[in-house]
Amino acid sequence: MTAPPEVLVRCQGAARTYGRGLAAVVAVHGATCQVGVGDRIAITGPSGSGKSTLLHLMAALEKPTAGEVTWPGLTEGPVAGQVGVVFQGPSLIPALDVAENAALPLVLAGIPQEQARRRALESLTLVAADGLSRKLPEELSGGQAQRVAIARVLALRPRLVLADEPTGQLDRATGQHIIDVLLATADEIGAALVVTTHDPTVAQRLKERWAMHEGRLHPATEPPGPPAEAASQGDPS
Repeated sequence: MTAPPEVLVRCQGAARTYGRGLAAVVAVHGATCQVGVGDRIAITGPSGSGKSTLLHLMAALEKPTAGEVTWPGLTEGPVAGQVGVVFQGPSLIPALDVAENAALPLVLAGIPQEQARRRALESLTLVAADGLSRKLPEELSGGQAQRVAIARVLALRPRLVLADEPTGQLDRATGQHIIDVLLATADEIGAALVVTTHDPTVAQRLKERWAMHEGRLHPATEPPGPPAEAASQGDPS
């Protein structure tokens, strides 16, 4: 009998409220879900539905105000580079070139600079951005900058990649390429992948889809829709 997949992160009734009293806003209502090794999950929903907040809870960037979030499959918890986050927009540091941006999290983690640069260049190669290594962020297109942001995360070799609206500021063709990159590199480094999106053509590229509405999570219980190969062809118009 095949063993169940290892759980990397689990939310049990996890909620996040901002403010107090009459001014309180509940961003996430008691979400219960888990992400296992090899998972490819899209969290869909309109802006303001709580997708980003849930991702931040999974990444330990925010603490739940009720319930709990645990990382049973991560021996050191959501630290030490085991969880990587691709934020909305590339968030590159203007004064650093591409290679330095990609290497920065490694340097901050105490990895020697030469080793950090080598791993950064390897991750840039994975996303086909190694030719950009000496460029500054202001010299990059939106798609190029987002690939560098992904490389910065992949340089850490995380076991879980959380991508928050990674195509939200890109045209459709570039956005589909970014999803190609995320899927391929997650396979390459053996990471689970969770992507938030309001774009159904992006969501169809991942095997499992969860929906969020007004802060409430509805993990999919039905089989996934169109195969990734068919969905990847996109809208012919």
